[in-house]
Amino acid sequence: MLDKTKGPKEMSSKKLKVLSGEEKLKLAKKYKLKKEDLVALLRNIFVSRKLDDAEISMKKQSKAFFQISGAGHEAVLSAAAKAMKPKYDWFIPYYRDRALCTGLGVTPYEMLCQANGNVGDTASHGRQMPAHWGNVNLNIVTKSSCTGTQFLQACGVAEAGEYLTNLAASGETLEGMDFHDDEVVYTSCGDGTTSQGEFWEGMTTACVNKLPVLFHVEDNGYAISTPTFVQTPGGSISKAMKDFPSLKVIECNGNCPIESYAAFVEAVEHIRKKKGPALVHSHVTRPYSHSLSDDQSMYRTTEELEEEKKIDCFVSYPETLIKTGMMTREEIDALLKEVSAEVREAMTKAIATEWPKPEDSLKHLFSEDVNIASSEFDTTPLLEGNDDIPMAGAINAVLKSEFSSNPLLRMFGEDVADFSQLEKLDNPDLKGKGGVFKVSSGVQRASKEGQVFNSALAEANIIGRAIGMAMRGIKPVVEIQFFDYIWTAYMQLKNEMATTRYRSGGDFKCPMVVRVPIGGYLRGGAMYHSQCGESLFTHIPGICVAYPSNAADAAGLLRTAIRADDPVMFLEHKHLYYQGYNRTADTGSEYMIPFGKARIAREGTDATVVAWGALVQKSIEAAKRLDSEGFSVEVIDLRTLAPFDMDAIKESLSKTNRLLIAHEETKTSGFAGEITARVNEECFEALDAPVLRVAAKDTHVPYCPTSEDYVLPQIDDVYNQLKKLLSY
Repeated sequence: MLDKTKGPKEMSSKKLKVLSGEEKLKLAKKYKLKKEDLVALLRNIFVSRKLDDAEISMKKQSKAFFQISGAGHEAVLSAAAKAMKPKYDWFIPYYRDRALCTGLGVTPYEMLCQANGNVGDTASHGRQMPAHWGNVNLNIVTKSSCTGTQFLQACGVAEAGEYLTNLAASGETLEGMDFHDDEVVYTSCGDGTTSQGEFWEGMTTACVNKLPVLFHVEDNGYAISTPTFVQTPGGSISKAMKDFPSLKVIECNGNCPIESYAAFVEAVEHIRKKKGPALVHSHVTRPYSHSLSDDQSMYRTTEELEEEKKIDCFVSYPETLIKTGMMTREEIDALLKEVSAEVREAMTKAIATEWPKPEDSLKHLFSEDVNIASSEFDTTPLLEGNDDIPMAGAINAVLKSEFSSNPLLRMFGEDVADFSQLEKLDNPDLKGKGGVFKVSSGVQRASKEGQVFNSALAEANIIGRAIGMAMRGIKPVVEIQFFDYIWTAYMQLKNEMATTRYRSGGDFKCPMVVRVPIGGYLRGGAMYHSQCGESLFTHIPGICVAYPSNAADAAGLLRTAIRADDPVMFLEHKHLYYQGYNRTADTGSEYMIPFGKARIAREGTDATVVAWGALVQKSIEAAKRLDSEGFSVEVIDLRTLAPFDMDAIKESLSKTNRLLIAHEETKTSGFAGEITARVNEECFEALDAPVLRVAAKDTHVPYCPTSEDYVLPQIDDVYNQLKKLLSY
């Protein structure tokens, strides 16, 4: 039950001391803030507020189509911008951080262009709502609408900076890489977002690794309509975290830029001295509703709103400057008039700026510099030695080869390293872990220090940090230990990894490889170690998906994924890791296969089977059984699903005129449905029979072996469907 007696006065962990004007002036002198600095802070507050008002005006004119304000947060954000360094430090700000961005150098015109959705928008080039900040020239990282995804990315951005610094110190030449030994990574949120699990994952990661991350929680008392005390222990995030190991916690009056500047200087200095992360908890106001879609007068009393108006920095800070003799009322009015004119001029110019061409909305889904499907990645395998290297071994060999030659690769995940304690690497009596399937065994030993390490047992943690690293030029090759547990990372994969390049108009990117053991046929894997779900990733624009069936293809495709410039889901079937039928000789250190190029696993003339993963061999075995019955069946191994080789399917259909698609995923909404639709649209005339499918039954994989066999597609299932197809 909620305490009905609680109100806004009880939302804070403590009553912050109210400083007099003279005390604030002393604080300003202590932190070397001159008159021009105090005036500049006021100017930035005015600019930010007037930009909010301009967007509201544009929305009423249908010149903007959404509005969410930073009103009430301007003082602390102006102070934060002054305490930090644009183009030097890194920033992942949330939607209220307008004043931070104007303080760092984003212009009113650029912001209002984003509100209008036109080509002058330097944050997203007309692709995102207003208040979704980003500026590649100022190190303001592109931000999505998701609440809470920024924290792990901030950790990754910080880790990338530290890793690049260490590489440079070891003698590596890192041309074009932007990093500094004492850089700080700023990330922020409102009080409501501290309830997100990834906030705590980010805090834990930053504290365990003493990362240079400054977490800023802007507490205006409400998460839309939900008060802070309803969701935060003790009603205060700083109170809840005051004893968090390795974390410096500072609480401040965010309505005063002078007090806020003192807090941020202290936090930034702490981090630059490599003492670990810091949390600044600022208390601010929200004079405007959550957004134009909200009306806070429906859930906040008139008295509460009137009290907030008094401490709103737009009102209270000018009064402070007047009382301390820093400015006169006339000077403040003149400054506001000047800013208002500047913003009006920017609004007029922004409204007149052209919108992007509609067809440009298809750009920047994938790399426009490196085509993962190009002939550049079509090389010949060496094939030395015997065909005795299993798929797991082939993947392992590629990882060792690539990591030993490219220090900008980093691998992490659950148990992927040989050791977490580096001194054990030299112990000849210890083999090390190297993954639960031994796929990454020895890669750490073949790499530079820091290239391969174990992550926390948290899937979103792995992906979020990898995204942050990738945006700074590191190439993460990470592992999710089991596909069955990837779902906590799905937000990061779908809404972040897949959209980074697109939502920034190509200014940011996050090329990375996500290796994932997948699939069943394990005898005992049951429903939580046997899942397939590739169609849940092929459905996402901006992600490439590979699903090899054999050792040679796994080697060639993985090397392509690593050397290409796109996010790749690399699905590795657990059942195929150590089979005898899909082994290879040594393919060499330069073997690559372009994505979207299928392999004809078996030639035939009477029917075509399209398959991938474990169903390739089962389809081959079914086709062999039909040989004795006088039928010739062609088996196509797609190898990659996004993109997939439609041309190979068309070419095969032109001679067989019959198509069966076989996959392990459940039948309903499986990827076979997409292929069938494409065939229907593009080569219906080539069909002499309906397209048939073989797939898992629409249920979960049970533990009992005979039940598992019944649910998952078997050779007999492929054979029977082929017989039906051939007899049509």
